[in-house]
Amino acid sequence: MSTFLGMPAPPPRSPYGTGNLRGDRAFPRAAHDELGNDQLRRNLGRATGTIRAKRLNVTGELPDWEALRDAGSAIKTDAMNRLPELLEQLERKVTERGGTVHWARDAAEANAIVARLVTATGSDEVIKVKSMATQETGLNEHLESVGITPYETDLAELIVQLAHDKPSHILVPAIHRNRDEIRQIFLDRIPGVDPELDNVPAHLAAAARSYLREKFLTTKVAVSGANFGIAETGTLAVVESEGNGRMCLTLPETLITVMGIEKVLPRYQDLEVFLQLLPRSSTGERMNPYTSLWTGVTPGDGPQDFHLVLLDNGRTAALADAIGRAALNCIRCSACLNVCPVYERTGGHAYGSTYPGPIGAVLTPQLAGMHAAKDDPNSSLPYASSLCGACFDACPVKIDIPSLLVELRHQHTEQTGVTPEKLAMKAAAAVMRRPALYTAAQKASALGRVVAGRDETISRLPPPLSGWSDSRDTAAPPRETFRSWFASEEGRATLRAAADEQKTEQNTKQNTDHDEEDAT
Repeated sequence: MSTFLGMPAPPPRSPYGTGNLRGDRAFPRAAHDELGNDQLRRNLGRATGTIRAKRLNVTGELPDWEALRDAGSAIKTDAMNRLPELLEQLERKVTERGGTVHWARDAAEANAIVARLVTATGSDEVIKVKSMATQETGLNEHLESVGITPYETDLAELIVQLAHDKPSHILVPAIHRNRDEIRQIFLDRIPGVDPELDNVPAHLAAAARSYLREKFLTTKVAVSGANFGIAETGTLAVVESEGNGRMCLTLPETLITVMGIEKVLPRYQDLEVFLQLLPRSSTGERMNPYTSLWTGVTPGDGPQDFHLVLLDNGRTAALADAIGRAALNCIRCSACLNVCPVYERTGGHAYGSTYPGPIGAVLTPQLAGMHAAKDDPNSSLPYASSLCGACFDACPVKIDIPSLLVELRHQHTEQTGVTPEKLAMKAAAAVMRRPALYTAAQKASALGRVVAGRDETISRLPPPLSGWSDSRDTAAPPRETFRSWFASEEGRATLRAAADEQKTEQNTKQNTDHDEEDAT
């Protein structure tokens, strides 16, 4: 155990990598492609707008909402500070209740453990309740490569799986799909589906339910994630909205849970806080429709063979870093995605990893690593944010995502050495230190109006400034700088008029105050 969490350097990464943590395209290029998808933006705008409105309503009902956020932040911070001892306590409690605990350094090790456990049961298929940890490790792809068929049972995950797609949201993986698209996926991919199936949500859900029911009743092995693991009791928790997770957790003979090590909480009582924070922040509900808790094995009730796989996959390295440790407080509620203007316009696929949105832009570089190499997609993620602060305001555990992104940008800049941006800032500093040179530069900047279009914007700059203009327009320089206007006769006259007006207002106020005193 001590070698698992106490190592001074990150654990070695296997050839299998970190699953779906690392994308294959830098964010700017991927976002540029997604911005051309009008249907995607309509789908995301409608869905996130609905969730935002619901969240504001239910959080506004609680007079102690900010106190709950403070409590959640404090509990998670305490858990990260004591993570090694809490994980050891969790292992003891799970083992005492008849479960078996496995430790996985990375994605490859976690996948190998799960595949071995499934094979040992003699089964060649598993049912799954939604798990971001197994999405992170690429478990489905690994199981298929060794002859085991995984069936996603969460409706949104099922849609993504049937479409051979990737999740685009932490909580609602198929948020980028509308009802018509889902109907067509079901018609194309579900055997025996009614060819007259329409796009009514209840009918689509019924079609999925009919398809999955046989799997629930006949599959002997289930794989789950975990929202929380309680060190005090060895209890695992899954919260979901459909009830399919409940069937996965109770009907099979063998249950394998893959949990990121940061999901541990110290006490059972801590659930009181998070079962208020999570549903309100994620789906805008006062309480979660299905909350499943289980502790080890209960003879004669539920799975009789329980395994807990504790996944590191870069978390130990993140824990040693101030930014990474703060990001590990995330409870995967997706509130930051639902308020982020960048996510709403580009969608989750542009981030190229399991964790999209503002928290993904922090968490993914921490778990998978961020390097100075130009071909490293993760190096662009800290720039995938407007830094407007909406994500910080929405986060139920008060992760200061904007500040973390700024620091990651700083780290990336330091790693990259000499860049056009650095050279530009040094040149600007040198000019601004010399008043005469600064004045000359201001006058020279007026030449920029020559290359500006009729809308007075410069859309293309020559190298090395082309990187700037590739992603944004630059306003044309003004016809007259403030300094030159200030020194002109017009400027002096305007300032004198403003001073006279201010003096008149002050005299009027003084006279009014004196009149009121006399009347009193």
